This record gives sequence, C-alpha cells and structure tokens, in this order.
Amino acid sequence: MKLENRTILITGANRGIGRALVEEALKRGVKRVYAGTRSSFEHFDKRVTPLTLDVTNADEIQRAADEVGTLDILINNAGIAMYDDLTKPEVIEQHLAVNLFGPLNVTRAFLPLLKRSQGAVINNLSTSALAPMPIIAGYSISKVAALSMTQSLRALLAGEGVAVHASLTGPVDTDMTRSVDFAKASPESVAVAIFDGLEKGEEEIFPDAMSQSIANGWRNGVAKALERQQAAFIPENMTKAE
Repeated sequence: MKLENRTILITGANRGIGRALVEEALKRGVKRVYAGTRSSFEHFDKRVTPLTLDVTNADEIQRAADEVGTLDILINNAGIAMYDDLTKPEVIEQHLAVNLFGPLNVTRAFLPLLKRSQGAVINNLSTSALAPMPIIAGYSISKVAALSMTQSLRALLAGEGVAVHASLTGPVDTDMTRSVDFAKASPESVAVAIFDGLEKGEEEIFPDAMSQSIANGWRNGVAKALERQQAAFIPENMTKAE
C-alpha cells in the first residue's frame, strides 16, 4: 500500500515516533493526516488535521470516528511505559488500558471506514511483545497481549480486505527512553522503516537495527508458523470483528 493520496490517522502524534510518522507521511504525499493527541496540536501543513483523542476515553474515540469521513490507514501508536516490578496491579491495569484496550477500541471504532477503503491497521508494538523486559514488566505484558490481539484481528479481517500489521520496535530515542544509556534508533528512521514495511506488505515490521537482528528468526520460526495454522480455523460464517 502506497501512502500517496491516502488518508491516515496516527494516535500519539504529538511527539516521538508519532510525530516522526506524521512528518514522514507528509513527505510521502498523503492527502490528509489526522493527528490524534490528548493535548492541543498545531502543524503548519494544511493536510494535518488535529484530533483530540485519548485512547482510553470512549466518548473521545467515538467523537473522532464521527469527525473522520474517510480513512485508509490507522496507526495505533499511542502508548505508555513505566518502570514496575509487578507489585502494583494498578500499574499493570494502566498499561493494559492504554497499550491493549486503547488500540483495540480505536480500531473497532474506525473499522467501518477501513473496510470501505480496503485499508490497513498498524499497531506499534515492541520487541517486548516477544520477550519481556522485566524492569518494565507491566508494559511487556500489555505488548504481548497487543501482539495477540493484532494477530487475531489479522485473521478475522483478512476476508474483508483489511490488512493488519505489527511494528515490533526496539529501543528508540524518545522521551520514554531518554534516561537510559544504550543504543537507540532515531524516531525518524523508525518512521521511514514502518512505512517501508507497510508498502512491502510485511505482517510484522522490524523497523530498527536491534529488531531487524531477530526478524528472520521470527518470520521463519515456529510461533509464526503456528499463527498461520491457527488462523485457518476461523469458520466462514463466524461473526466478523465490528
């Protein structure tokens, strides 16, 4: 799927990877970018339309869906990451509310538009979806769940022409990781690689050097093979995701 003349919605668009995705989409000639943010957002390019969108707020999700007339690509990018050791259930619940139920509920709200356009969903996940990082255990749990949700949506929507992708991103130089001293990719390079992966039709996109080092192992591994096998068990008359 090429981005030229497409309409795209990006959540968490005001900083980090989200902001870089907005800029890269504009470079690739999109018709319109809906920039979903919790706070006010301004952009000099008239193709950018700000949307007030807290992904944990059902009313704001519905209001945003009502404002958008057409949509080709949805990028669920909004997320949180907090240090924890699994001793505080409320921290796990907060991660799940933003990183799992946020993208699920946003996707459900915009599915009618995506079905109409035969569009695509990209869920910006993490390599922590494949193996946990214990110092951010709640985050890791939420990303594992979000990967499973992504795979399920992929199978459920395949027959309706909506492609579902996961970006399995490694360490990126954003506000979330600024205090940690290790090699990190730039948000701009990650944004480029995410859109390149979309255009190539990659189900799992590995958009940085760290994640690319495990890409072949994932794509040729037993977990990916099992995903494909189990997707075949969906009955033709099964109620589709709405």
